[in-house]
Amino acid sequence: MEDEKIQSDVLDATLSVRVDRFEGDRPNPRTDSVAREEPLEIQLGSTSLAVVMRTPGHDDELALGFLVTERVVSHVEQVMMLRHSNTASGPRSDGNVMRVLLAPEVEVDLDALRRNLYASSSCGICGKATIENALSGVEPLNDRARFSAEYFYSLPSELEKAQRVFERTGGVHAAGIFDGEGRLLVVREDVGRHNAVDKVIGWALREGRIPLAGCVLMVSGRVSFEVVQKALVARLPVVAAVSAPSSLAVEFAEDAGLTLVGFLRKRGLNVYGNTSRIAAPSHS
Repeated sequence: MEDEKIQSDVLDATLSVRVDRFEGDRPNPRTDSVAREEPLEIQLGSTSLAVVMRTPGHDDELALGFLVTERVVSHVEQVMMLRHSNTASGPRSDGNVMRVLLAPEVEVDLDALRRNLYASSSCGICGKATIENALSGVEPLNDRARFSAEYFYSLPSELEKAQRVFERTGGVHAAGIFDGEGRLLVVREDVGRHNAVDKVIGWALREGRIPLAGCVLMVSGRVSFEVVQKALVARLPVVAAVSAPSSLAVEFAEDAGLTLVGFLRKRGLNVYGNTSRIAAPSHS
C-alpha cells in the first residue's frame, strides 16, 4: 500500500512531454518525464499571503513549513485548519491554493510579514542587514550534539536512493532529515530547494518533532542563505550538502552557531560555521 502511495505521488509530480532526442545528427522523437512546476497560493483565512512555485505534492507540509520558517507558528496546535481551496485571485486555482486558519491567539502582522518576504527575495538587500533580520527574535543554536566525519559519508547515497521524482525526471531538488544515528526520517522533493526544506520542516511540525535538536538536514546541490535560515528556525544544528555553501550562508552559520557541511563527496567534506560540532574520533 505504501509503495502504491509513493508511485502515485511520483506520477502527480511529473508530466510526460514530447522531446526530440539527438544521437549524433539524427533526431529520435520520444516522450520524456519532467517535473511539474505550478504556483501554490498560501492563504491565511481569505487573505493571500504568498505564491510559491513548487512541485505539487505534500502541499500541506509545504504550507506548514513555510509558516514555521517565516515564524508565524511554532506548534501544530496553532493551526486550526489546513486544506486545499478553489478560491484564488486568478484562474487555474484547482489544487493550487492552500487555505490556513490559525488559532485565535496567533497574532500575525501581515504587513510586516509581507515586507519580510519581499526583502528576502530582493537582490539588492545588504547581506549584513539580511543576517540581522533573520537572527532577530531567534536565539543562536546551543545544541550539544556532536558528530564524527564518518557519520556523514553515507548520507548522500541514502538521500539519493529516496529521490523517486529525481530518478524519473532528473529535475528536482531533495531535502532529508536524519536523526543522530544516521537514520533517514523523511525526504521530500521539489523544483525549489527551499520548498523541499519547507516540506520536511512541515512534516516535522505535524509529527511533533520541532525543535529538531540533534538532527541533520541534508540537501541536494548547494546551500544558500535561505536554507540555513530555515534550518535555524527549526533548530537543526547541522546542514549538509554535496555542493558548496554561499558566502552569506557561511557568515550566517557563524553568527547563528550552526554547522555547515559542504562538498560531501565520497570520503571527504568541508566544515564551515561552528566547526566544533564535527569531532575527530579520540584515540587512547
